Amino acid sequence: MADNAINTDKEQLLDEVRSVLNNTEELLASAGDNGNEKARELHLKLQNNLKLAKDRLLDAEKAALARAKEAAKVTDQYVHTHPWKAIGLAAAVAFLLGLLVSRR
Repeated sequence: MADNAINTDKEQLLDEVRSVLNNTEELLASAGDNGNEKARELHLKLQNNLKLAKDRLLDAEKAALARAKEAAKVTDQYVHTHPWKAIGLAAAVAFLLGLLVSRR
């Protein structure tokens, strides 16, 4: 349950970072190459930093996806190996959730 909330928060954070990067890229593109030498140098540095940030975000997304796939694989193997334990655990979690919901 807590892992699901953490994953949702991470996904929201990745979406927000992606949005900021896209907005920055649009602003940078609209600014163009007008200006003096210092402005062009700053423009080039911003482009390089933006590309680096996007690459790092892509790497983070790939790593998160790989971890999620591995967790799903391990869970699937456990359920196939220990089906009754998995059923018991699911029933216990459902019971506890039922208790929590009924108290509110």
